[in-house]
Amino acid sequence: MNKNRKPFFERAEAFFAGKGFYIVLFLCVTVIGVSAWSLLTGSGQLQRADEPGVAAANMDPAGTVSADSVPAVRATPKPTPAPTPAPTPTPAPTPAPTPAPAAPSQAPAPAPAAAPDYYIWPTAGPVENGYCMDVLTFNRTMQDWRTHDGVDIAAPLGAEVKAFTNGTVTGVFDDDLYGTTVVIRHKNGLESVYANMAAAPTVAEGDQVVVGQVIGSVGDTALCETGEVCHLHFAMTKDGVSVDPTDYLP
Repeated sequence: MNKNRKPFFERAEAFFAGKGFYIVLFLCVTVIGVSAWSLLTGSGQLQRADEPGVAAANMDPAGTVSADSVPAVRATPKPTPAPTPAPTPTPAPTPAPTPAPAAPSQAPAPAPAAAPDYYIWPTAGPVENGYCMDVLTFNRTMQDWRTHDGVDIAAPLGAEVKAFTNGTVTGVFDDDLYGTTVVIRHKNGLESVYANMAAAPTVAEGDQVVVGQVIGSVGDTALCETGEVCHLHFAMTKDGVSVDPTDYLP
C-alpha cells in the first residue's frame, strides 16, 4: 500500500476546493430543471386524468396515461329537428248567394172563414105555403092542383137571402118555372135550393159560402108563383130525395 496516497476525504476536499463553485452551480441548474419538468408533466397528467372517460387505473406508475388505454369517445349526434309544416290557411267561407225576391203574385181573394155548421132561416118572414109532397095543393097562379117541394117564406122584394149553412155553390141558373135559382151543396148529403130570387145573385158556381152569407135577394122571377105574395121559395133534398126544410130549420 502506497503510504504517500492521501485519504479519500482529503482528496475530495482538495478536488472540491478548486472546482466547488462549478459543482454547486451545476447542481442548482439540475434541481431547477428537474422541478420544472415535474411541474409540467404533473399538470398534464392531472388535466388528462380529469377528462371524461379516462380512469385513474389507466395511468402508469410515472403518472402518465397510455394512449391505448384511453377509450374512444363517440360523439352523440344531435337530432335533426323535423321541419314544421307551414299551416294551411283555412279558406274563407263563401257566402251563400242571396235568392232573388220572388215576384209578387196576385193571390186570389181568400174564401170567408168557415163558421161552425149550424142552420138558419134563409130570410126573415112567415111561411106562406108549406111543404107538401104527399097530397096535392091548389096553385092560384097556375089554377091547378100540384105538389109543393119547399116552403114559401113571405118577404119584401129585395130582402136579403142568406146561405142556410156552410157549403159550395153548385148551380146558378134561371128555371123556367121558379125563375132565378141558386143551389148549394152541404155536408151529410144535404142540398138547399133558393128560387124566385132577383135576377143578379151575388155568388157564382164553385164559390165557398158560410152560414149567414148573403147570396142574393128576394125577387119575383118565378112564373109559376107570380099570383102569390112576394116570397122566397126554399126547398131541400137529402141524398137526392126531397125533404121538408122545416125539419132542419131552427
